[in-house]
Amino acid sequence: MQKILRLLLVVIVCVGCQSSTAKKEVSKSITDKREQKSSNKILFVVSNQKTYGDTSLKTSNHFGEIVYAYDVLANAGYTIDFVSPKGGEVALGYIDKANKVQQKYLENSDFLEKLKTTKTPSEVNFSNYKAIYYVGGGAAMFGVPENKEIQDLAINIYEKNNGIVSAICHGTAGIVNLKTTNGKYLYENKEVNGFPDLFERTDREYYKTFPFSIEKIIEKRGGRFSYSKEGWDNYYKVDGRLITGQDPTAAASVAKEIVKVLNELDK
Repeated sequence: MQKILRLLLVVIVCVGCQSSTAKKEVSKSITDKREQKSSNKILFVVSNQKTYGDTSLKTSNHFGEIVYAYDVLANAGYTIDFVSPKGGEVALGYIDKANKVQQKYLENSDFLEKLKTTKTPSEVNFSNYKAIYYVGGGAAMFGVPENKEIQDLAINIYEKNNGIVSAICHGTAGIVNLKTTNGKYLYENKEVNGFPDLFERTDREYYKTFPFSIEKIIEKRGGRFSYSKEGWDNYYKVDGRLITGQDPTAAASVAKEIVKVLNELDK
């Protein structure tokens, strides 16, 4: 009888151990999924610039180009963080209150708080992000393109995370100085676009403050810059993990392509 009781006790202990192990494995699986979901992030780059160069002409980040992409990515389950060269609040412009998507985010206090408290590059860990998206607006021409820390974030996301580099309109200015570890420009021999010179008012004071022409510098450095001569017709280009759009009408499409490419990369 004692032998039988001992045998039953061993069986109970073993079953208990297996049950405990199974629970731990389930718990670990849930934790892993949570950790995987928490790293399901995309980094938006915005500028702190409030004027065109050193003039008194006001400029800003394009609100539509932020929210049209943000809405698509958030609905797809991604978490978006904002980074700027100096961190903190950034100027917003080109606001259309009649637009339903824009109005939705103008009334979203949590979203607006993110734009008042953007991260500095040193506060960002590139390993958490699957893509980087450069926002346009006149402000994008200043502060961002020359920022080495943001350049490093972009290249690390692209190379170490096998992630995506994307930009919209004047946001393409942010990628002109991006070089991969082999010393070549990230967009060399790739299809790329942004806001073309055709639609710039080159005789105006604002344009004279620009440090460069996006179109010309991309072409000079080996990129295959193209654009729609019609304009405002949802023109964008996808070349592998480089995704760029011409103007605000392409912002949502650029975001949809980000989701599509990331899904393909995750297979």
